[in-house]
Amino acid sequence: MQIQNGSGSRLFGPPRERNLAKLPWWAFFLVALGLLISILITANQHYRETFGYLKSGVIVTLRITLTAFPIATVIGLFAGLARSSKNVVLYNLATVYVEIVRGIPLIVIILYVAFGLMPVIRDLANQIGVWGLGWASHYVFAGFFKSLANFSIRDISNELRADIALAFGYGAFEAEIFRAGIQSIGRGQMEAARSLGMSYVQAMRYIILPQAIRRVLPPLGNDFIALLKDSSLVTVLAVNELTQLGRIRRASTFRVLETFNVVAFLYLSMTLVLSAGVRLLERVFKYEE
Repeated sequence: MQIQNGSGSRLFGPPRERNLAKLPWWAFFLVALGLLISILITANQHYRETFGYLKSGVIVTLRITLTAFPIATVIGLFAGLARSSKNVVLYNLATVYVEIVRGIPLIVIILYVAFGLMPVIRDLANQIGVWGLGWASHYVFAGFFKSLANFSIRDISNELRADIALAFGYGAFEAEIFRAGIQSIGRGQMEAARSLGMSYVQAMRYIILPQAIRRVLPPLGNDFIALLKDSSLVTVLAVNELTQLGRIRRASTFRVLETFNVVAFLYLSMTLVLSAGVRLLERVFKYEE
């Protein structure tokens, strides 16, 4: 049924139906689902014990995410600047990194960094240590070079390997975000800054990057949430994050439904909170053309 409002525009359906259609029913469903799991955790012994067992995994998951993402952001910033540079060497090096890493599954990158790259770093550190002891054995740096010479692969924890791998993998995606943000700024602003006597670095630092960072904050927030979920992939390294503890709990109790209901509930809780933060960030830093 069509009706008209006071201005003469047509509206469909009675006002009550229109108001009901605007309600966030998806949010009501998520709240109801969260309340259901919360009640089960409180009232059911198996859910309660599972939740208690998995709490430490939440801390490890957050720690990995909060460690890897800032490193990935720094890598992405420099790679994005290189991708926007007219320097042929920097541009091609950054492009090779971005294209290769983005074309390989993240789980393969994790395995490659953890078991392929880390032994190479160990061997390199040992060689530097032996070389350094050859000429600095009586100097203050002797202890440092001795530690490098005795450096073992066991000195690199699986969690640190996971941090490095996730940062290396996500750095390529952040590079494209920064590149797009930099290139979205009008070329005339760089030209105006250079005409005022600024160097390229000064113009990028004071004129271009502040505007670009403001534009890329929301997609960076989305990648932060994606990294939180992808941290579950480090279960292949036997890091005791949330997914790994869920697998151990399932194997020891055979309570599959209870275990992964709680695992999913904890991941969903973290991502919903972070999603709300990203939406707030979008409103605060909304760029007005």
